[in-house]
Parts: sequence; C-alpha cells; structure tokens
Amino acid sequence: MFEQCLYFNTTSLARQLEREWTQAFKPFGLTPSQAFMLRVVIDQAPLLQSELATELNITRPTASRSIDGLERLGLIKRSSSDRDGREQEIHPTAKGLALKDFLNTASGEVSKKMKKLLGSKEFESVVTQMRSIASALK
Repeated sequence: MFEQCLYFNTTSLARQLEREWTQAFKPFGLTPSQAFMLRVVIDQAPLLQSELATELNITRPTASRSIDGLERLGLIKRSSSDRDGREQEIHPTAKGLALKDFLNTASGEVSKKMKKLLGSKEFESVVTQMRSIASALK
C-alpha cells in the first residue's frame, strides 16, 4: 500500500533505527537525540543554541529542551556569549567530555551492525542519498 510513500517508509525506518540507537545509548542514561547532541557539543563547542539546532536540523525550542535535559545530567553547561548577547554558548562539562569515546564507540557499533546487514557500499549510498534528499527539501 505504501511502497512508494517517502514519508511512510522513512518514518518506519526511523522507528527501527531509533530502537537500535536507544539500546546503544541506554547504558549511559541517554536517549539517541541527547547522545547525538552531546557528541556535537563535545566536537564543536562552544556553540550557540541556534547553531546547535541548525547542526541537528531541529527547532530552537526542541534544542532548548534537550539542552535542559543534558544540563540537568551535568553533561553540558551554558555560559554568556560574546558573539551574541541574546543567546548563551553551550559547552561540555568534564563529565560530558568523559563520555566522548564511549558514545562514539557505541554509535560506531550500531553503524558497524548496519553495514554488516546492508553491506558497506549500500549503507554509505543510503546515507548519502538521504542527506541529498534532506538538503533538497530545505
């Protein structure tokens, strides 16, 4: 019925992938969205909230809620910004930085599993095509 429906098929795939990454990040007490956000903050800090939202392709209110959660966990902190007085910069804490290698390894294991199931070339092709589609829809 939905063989040619982009929405249905991408949403279905997203739910399946969500389960995989949820299991991967569960030992750290993080959801996939929190873990990916923390990984961006660790690699690109300092970031303004708007920059973080843009990088993750989410709205600023969604970013704010995730930032609040990571801040409550003591993994990130906010500080005043010299670049934009309307926003605060987001920085990882020492506790957040300590998770970097573990989060990257956990995510890498899921990617490795997907590559094994799909084949490396197919995996890379699908990711490239999805990024291309996302860019075209902006």
